[in-house]
Amino acid sequence: MPRIILDTDIGTNADDAVALALAVKSPEIRLEGVTTVYGQVQARAVIADKIMRLCGVEGIPVYPGIEQPLLRNRPMFRAGLERKGWSPDDEEKEWDKHAVDFIVETVMRNPGEITLVTIGPQTNIAAALIREPRLSERVKEIVVMGGVTRLASNGLHLSALEFNIQCDPEAASVVFASGAPIVMVGLDVTRQAVFSREEKDKMAACGTPLALELTDMMQSFMDYMDRDFSYMCDPLAVAAVIDRSFIRTRRMNVSVHYDHREDSGQTIAELSDNGNVEVALEVDTERYFRMLHSRLFTACS
Repeated sequence: MPRIILDTDIGTNADDAVALALAVKSPEIRLEGVTTVYGQVQARAVIADKIMRLCGVEGIPVYPGIEQPLLRNRPMFRAGLERKGWSPDDEEKEWDKHAVDFIVETVMRNPGEITLVTIGPQTNIAAALIREPRLSERVKEIVVMGGVTRLASNGLHLSALEFNIQCDPEAASVVFASGAPIVMVGLDVTRQAVFSREEKDKMAACGTPLALELTDMMQSFMDYMDRDFSYMCDPLAVAAVIDRSFIRTRRMNVSVHYDHREDSGQTIAELSDNGNVEVALEVDTERYFRMLHSRLFTACS
């Protein structure tokens, strides 16, 4: 059974919350803990804790991590959006450990057993690798929701930059250059996982407290982005741990090209039989959404 740590910038955008709920509700994996990254990390930790309670579980540790990009040389994107609808009093909770400490300790004590699933900027993971370079040899694998190669069938329609990498390209560069086994679930596949307001309403019809919370977050984010659709990006990284056959990958070398500009942080991928990165290029979208519906948006969930 895969044992995972979910590193997340959970907030108003519902896909992080859906990813967390999927991890909690999937018997194929064991969630060892949740770490939060980027911006209001304590508020993010409170949100993560609430989502797990709505899933009916308590006791899974949550630890806030690093607020700023690794070199503290970049502006923050959407760093405060997650505060909407949450009481500032919730952020006064005391946390007994830092996310980076938890990641290092857990991986090093369980060599070859822990998968890091990172669905936000990779600052916590990079800091852990810098602090303990042996982490790249001890981790089972790192599943990254981030980056884009534009090598999939939809490549001509994709941006050259992806948000999680753009937030902290220096951190992403550390992770991809670490030599750790990596699965990259980027825009090539996540932009194939789109849903509309109508589909969101069908999810809400389930009526459970969890479904209502998740779909309310979906509604808020679509309103914020002023569009009638959104993407279910982050849960695909969790789904790839549950069942790798959801995605089709090619082995590549991946590097991150960046400079001082805000619109910087491009992932460059080259086919290589010896590459340490399995890059997802296609996804079985229908089967993926069917699993999300069955586990999170049915009355019996």
